[in-house]
Amino acid sequence: MASIAYLNGEYLPLDEARVSVLDRGFLFADGIYEVSAVLDGHLVDNASHLSRFERSLGEISLPLPATMSRIEEIEKELIARNAVGEGVVYMQVTRGVAPRDFAFPKNVPPTLLMFTQSKTIVDAPAAQKGVAVKTLADIRWARRDIKSIALLAQVLAKQAAVEAGCQEAWMVEDGFVTEGGSSSTFIVTKDNVLVTRPNSQALLPGCTRKAILALAAETGLRLEERAFTVAEALAAAEAFFTSASSFVMPVATIDGQVIGAGAPGPMTRRLREIYIDFARKSE
Repeated sequence: MASIAYLNGEYLPLDEARVSVLDRGFLFADGIYEVSAVLDGHLVDNASHLSRFERSLGEISLPLPATMSRIEEIEKELIARNAVGEGVVYMQVTRGVAPRDFAFPKNVPPTLLMFTQSKTIVDAPAAQKGVAVKTLADIRWARRDIKSIALLAQVLAKQAAVEAGCQEAWMVEDGFVTEGGSSSTFIVTKDNVLVTRPNSQALLPGCTRKAILALAAETGLRLEERAFTVAEALAAAEAFFTSASSFVMPVATIDGQVIGAGAPGPMTRRLREIYIDFARKSE
């Protein structure tokens, strides 16, 4: 059965979904996207994702194409139509179709596209052994807090990571790790302190990151929100990253150097366990 997508008010097979060549998302990457996880057939921490989606749209003065409650209805309908037990829902809004001009067009309805992807998250083999990370210079723009569809820098970083035999890229600016190519970054120091960079315009405010910090605080773990260097990451007892599509992913090596024991550490394993429990109970 063909996957069903939603495009501008219509449910249709994904391979039949079409947008104009004059869509501003295609011409200018003038748009915002969001990704929510699905576990056991229901949305995970979705209110947090919709809130970030709405904020990003507001930051570029892009009007909502529908109410948040309506967007959530569409998410749930797509999950049902595609029988998604585990995976993600992707949503994207662009400034719509208009003659090519840099200035915002007037009286143009935005384009809303949504679709699902099935994916194994909880029992992902990579989570059992940890992944390899490659560090690269962060060449992105200054408003990384906006979840823009302009992802060329991340594409180049991810491709460089793949070519190096790695599964994720960690962006570095002035010696400090900003974030992953599509994730939030964490280390655990040798004295058992959980460290992650604080939110700012330098990085995307991760929804899974936010939940992990709240869960870690509830369990009494010591936390520090501060920037950390590549050298600190290499010397860490543990490292991991978080995202909607991976939850908590252990890092075994960075730039070929083994981190800690080279396998998921106790804090990483525990945080992954409690996040999965949180995900099963949330929506």
